[in-house]
Amino acid sequence: MAIVVNKPLPEFEANATGGIRVSNISHVGKTMVLYFYPKDNTPGCTTEAMQFRDKYKDFVKAGAHVFGVSRDNMRSHDEFKTKLELPFELIADTEEKMCHMFGVVKNKIMYGKKVKGIERSTFLIGPDGVLREEWRGLKVVGHVDEVLKAVKALKKANGKPAEKLPETAAERSVSKVAEVAQ
Repeated sequence: MAIVVNKPLPEFEANATGGIRVSNISHVGKTMVLYFYPKDNTPGCTTEAMQFRDKYKDFVKAGAHVFGVSRDNMRSHDEFKTKLELPFELIADTEEKMCHMFGVVKNKIMYGKKVKGIERSTFLIGPDGVLREEWRGLKVVGHVDEVLKAVKALKKANGKPAEKLPETAAERSVSKVAEVAQ
């Protein structure tokens, strides 16, 4: 089953570093950020992990749990986490179940050959287990700040009774187009 913004996540369960099991219901009541990245110890993935690391206290303060997800095995994740001193856990999706569920497996061309790779993507899940926002096909620079801003907006919206949750990136784009048209 595919994921859809403003719908509950389908059932899943995965192992993470630190002996943690993460599932669609394991963090109900807490905001969860899942960021998918291609591979441990590659330049872009290292930079992205360090940016999440450097903003981690801000994510925690905003009530969010951060998890990195890739197809690497637990040993690779443990080494990557230790090397970069990451304060959050990494999910080992060696069978690509989560990667397929979140639709981040893409065909890429590498050195002239077609290969299956992971599209750098991030997903924001609200405390109610509903997918609130997604970012796909990302560039690393500036992305973590955008996710943190969305987490803070979600926390603010959840603190007020009967408030509409923050707009998704797509809804903001439509709103901006409508404003320009006026």
